[in-house]
Amino acid sequence: MAFSRDPLDELVVPDGTEAQERDLVTDGDVLVGGRSSVEFGVRGRNVLAGESAEFGGGIEAEGDCRLDMWCDVAETVLVGEDAYIGERVHIGGRLKVAGDLDIGDDVEIEDGFEANGWIVIRNPMPTIVFLFVYLKHLLLLGEEDAAQRLVSEIVDEEDGDPDTEPLVIPRNATVGDDAWRVSTPATIGDDCRLHGNVRAETIDIGADCNIFGSLRARGDVSVGETTRIHGDVTTRNGDVVIDHDARVLGDVSCADLELGPDAEVDGTIRADGEITMRTTERERE
Repeated sequence: MAFSRDPLDELVVPDGTEAQERDLVTDGDVLVGGRSSVEFGVRGRNVLAGESAEFGGGIEAEGDCRLDMWCDVAETVLVGEDAYIGERVHIGGRLKVAGDLDIGDDVEIEDGFEANGWIVIRNPMPTIVFLFVYLKHLLLLGEEDAAQRLVSEIVDEEDGDPDTEPLVIPRNATVGDDAWRVSTPATIGDDCRLHGNVRAETIDIGADCNIFGSLRARGDVSVGETTRIHGDVTTRNGDVVIDHDARVLGDVSCADLELGPDAEVDGTIRADGEITMRTTERERE
C-alpha cells in the first residue's frame, strides 16, 4: 500500500467490495477514521478504527483488529490473529481472539471474551492516532519510503497480497444503506456492489459496478464502463463523464457532459455547458 499523503483524506472502496446483507465485505484491510459511523458490520483482512468510530454490526478480521478508545461495535468481534482494544470501547456481542489480546481500561464486552494467546489488561496506546500522526510527520519531512514501510508493517500480512488496496472510510463519515456521506473525494473501484446514495466532493466509479442509489458531488463525477447507477447523477459545479456502455437510471445534472459509446441516461439531462458524445473509445484518447 503506497501513500503520498494522509491516507484518511479520501473515501476509497477497492475492487470487488460488496454490501452483503448487513456487512461490507472486502478482500483487503479496512481503515476507519475517527468519529465515523458505519451502519454496517465489516469483514476484511485487518480492521483498524480510530477514536469514537461506531459500527452498526459486527467485525470479522482475518488478521489483526485495532479499535481505539471510545469505539462502539453493536455485535460480535471475531479476530483471526491479535486484537488491540482501547479504553472505554463497547462491544455489544462477544469478543473472540485467536491470538493475543491487549485490552484497555473500562472496556465493556456484553457477552464476554476469550483469547487463545496472552491477555494483557492495561491502557494501550491509541494505535490509530499514533499511526497517522507519525505517518503525517514522515510525509511532511519527505520520508515517503519510511512511511511506506510503517504502513506495510502495521496493516499488511506476510501471507496477504500487498497490492490489495484497503477500504478507507475518512474521518467524520457516515456510511449506511441510506447514504455514504463524506466531505472528501470518493473513489470506488471495479466490480463493486453498493447500496446507498453517495455524497462526496468528487466521485470516481470504476467499471462493472452496481450502485443502488444516486450520486451527488460538488465537483466532477466519472462513471466507468458498463456500470449501472440506479438513481440520479448530480454535480453542483463539475462535469460528468459516463463511459462506454454505462447506464444512469435517472436524471443527470452538470456543467459539461461526456457520453461514451452506447452510454445511456434514462432520465432528463440538464447540462449548463456542452454535451459531447463519443462514438469510439479512441476519441477520448
